[in-house]
Parts: sequence; C-alpha cells; structure tokens
Amino acid sequence: MARFDRYDLPLSTTSDLAAERYRAGVDLLLSLWPGAGEALDEAIAADPDFALAHAARARLHAISAQPADARAKIAIALEVVGRYGTERERSHVQTLSYAIHGQSAKALASALEHTDKWPRDIVILSMPLGAFGLFAFSGMADHDQARVDLCERHARHFGNDDWWFLTYRGWAHGENGNVALGREMTQRALELRRHNVNAVHAVAHVLYETGANDDAQTVITGWLPEYPKSGVLHGHIAWHSALIALERGDTARALAVYDEHVAPSASQGTPVNIVSDTASFLWRMQAYGHAVPAGKWDEAANYASGYFKDAGFPFADFHMALLAAATGDHAAVAARVSALNQLIEQGGLPGGSMVPAICRAAVAFADEQYGLVAEILEPVAHEVVRIGGSGAQREIVQDTLLVALMRSGEARRARDLLDRRLRRRPSPRDARWREQLSVA
Repeated sequence: MARFDRYDLPLSTTSDLAAERYRAGVDLLLSLWPGAGEALDEAIAADPDFALAHAARARLHAISAQPADARAKIAIALEVVGRYGTERERSHVQTLSYAIHGQSAKALASALEHTDKWPRDIVILSMPLGAFGLFAFSGMADHDQARVDLCERHARHFGNDDWWFLTYRGWAHGENGNVALGREMTQRALELRRHNVNAVHAVAHVLYETGANDDAQTVITGWLPEYPKSGVLHGHIAWHSALIALERGDTARALAVYDEHVAPSASQGTPVNIVSDTASFLWRMQAYGHAVPAGKWDEAANYASGYFKDAGFPFADFHMALLAAATGDHAAVAARVSALNQLIEQGGLPGGSMVPAICRAAVAFADEQYGLVAEILEPVAHEVVRIGGSGAQREIVQDTLLVALMRSGEARRARDLLDRRLRRRPSPRDARWREQLSVA
C-alpha cells in the first residue's frame, strides 16, 4: 500500500507509522516547533530504510547548528535513497546534501530545478526562502524579489489556507515592500497554525516594516509565553520586542527583555542568532545615545569568540566586526577585513567589496570618526541587502550611517535620509531625530 506526505507525494517506506511520524515531524520542522526531532526519530525507528526521514533529521540538525550530526544523517539518507528511493527522493536528498556540505550555489540551483519538477515538495521549496535561506545568503542584490518570484511561480500548487505556504509567501512579499499583502498572509498563517514560529516571526517583521509597534508588541507579548525557551527562535522573537522598546526610548524595558531572553546567558538559540541579536541590539542602543551597562559588550564578545572565526559568511562577518569594534579589538577587525579582501580577490565572497567596507565602518564609528563612517557607508549602503538576513537586521547599517551624518554636522544629508525613512514607515525615534534637526 502506497504512503504519502501531506502534499500527496509518495513516500518510500513500508510503515504506516513511519509515514505518519514523518508527516508530523516535517510540520514541526517547518514551523520550527519543538518535537520535530523526536517525531523524525520515531519515523526512523519504525523504518530504518526511510531515506526522507533521515534527510529531514539532517535538515533539523543543520538548522540547529549541529553540523557533524547533520552530515552523519545525510550520509545515511544518501546511502538508503540510492537503494530504495524514487527519482524525486534522490533529488530531494542530494539537494539537502549540497546545503549541509556548504555547497550553497549547487544547493540553490538544485532546489530550484527540483521544485520546478515537484513544487509541492515543501522541505526543498523552503530552502531558498526565509531570512537565512539560500537566496538570502547567495550574495544576490535582488534576493527579496527572487523569493517573491519563486513563491508566485508555484502559488497555484497550494491552497489559500495552506499555513506553510502563506507563511513564506507573506514573508517574501513583506520583505520585498508589499507590506499590506505580507501582513494579510502572515497573520492568516498564524491564525491557521498558532504554534508556527516562522509565522509569528514573519508577522513581527511585517509589522516592523509598517511601523505598527503597538500591534507587534501585542502579538509578541501574547504569543511568546507559549513557545518554550529552548526553541531556536525564542530569543530572536524577544529581540523584536527589545527593539520596539528601544524605538520608543524605553531603555529600561529594552534591557529587561534583552537580559531575560536575548543575552548569551539567557538565549538557547543558534550561534548565528545569538551573535547577531546581541551585537545589533547593543550597537543600536549605544548608537542611539544610551549607555550600555558594564559587562554586556564583553559577555557578547566572549560568547561570539567561539564561533565564525573564519571570514566568508558576510552576515556573521559584519556582526563579528560590530562586537570587535565595540570592545576595542581593532586587530580582529583588521584581520577579518584582510581575509575578506583575499576572498574577493579569489572570487569567493558573496556580497563583494561591500562586506569589508561595512566592517571598516564599524571601527571608524567606534573611534568616533563619523565623517569617515559616512564616507565609507554612503557609496555601499544600497548594497547591504547582499549580506542576507532581514530588512530589520540590515537596517543597523543605515542607522549607523544616519547617526554618523548627524554627529559629523551633515544635517542636510541626515534630514534627507530621515525623510526617506519616514515616508517608508512611521518611527517615533526617527521623528524625534527629524525634529531635533529641524531646530538645530
């Protein structure tokens, strides 16, 4: 008797239990809800020759920053699928293998080819999407549009009430500037599956992009207590709440959220989230003119010192540079910039020369060389999208440029930038700054 996944794609397993546990595990995996590992382990136990269960477990290990476990599981999947798998399953496993072994360009090309043949294979369709997906970290300047195009190309294959597709389609549109459609889709996705971390994350981002801080805070405050603190995005969802408080100038509230959920001693997220969330929050706080309490920069830098030692992952490179610059470790930034320039010479750095430039700007800002910061950042600010992540995460570069312009006496250029930002979305902080510049 044939067994199928939730999208009616056949599964090469002899066990009804394995198929059921796989379907449950994939839903938990793609909603980032705890329990995915246990469900997939149960699928493997029910049928050790079920290749896609091993592959999904490998994907979960990769998302959880467990590379050795991911490589071990995908090796099993490759061996088993060669003996028992269909054409789709072999392509599925091979695509995941490329990604798990760091072959991102091959993984992206394979994922796009695979989804043209099997668009409802959502484990593979999910790979190019999201803030940390293959498109985002490809170095492409138009990856926001590429996500929209991919979702729209395959939209006819999904129902209007498909919680998974609504989550990613809404995220794609919101990040690409269609915030009204993004909000409609992501909020509907969250209604359909409340225990969907990717949906609440997408809602938080699209509300950020519309300046709807009160709505965003209501969503986060009402939802976060349901999500176990062991969840990989618990600290990051709370980071959004800390940014809302910072936007309002409520530093006491912002720091309380940071200490309880975001700081390295509190968060159980993955290294890339902890490093980027801590670095960007503390940098924003300091750049906005608030004192960072003693010890917080050192705690964040000490945690980060165990990760991302090699240059070449632009999103992490920039945040590592922020931490080093803020703690006075100029030598670390210089070494990273040198390594990045070598990669550029070899043609091996997604993002290109913009990446070492924004790292150098971090040092100049920490040294209060604000004119130099503006000189470095203004020519490359439009390219920062190439480091990946979300618009909210990348906005720290523009924040740094804006503060540098204000502090270097470039009031007209600062006003022009603030006016562009305020036309895009309301911001209490930007409005305060604009008012200050008007009377200066």
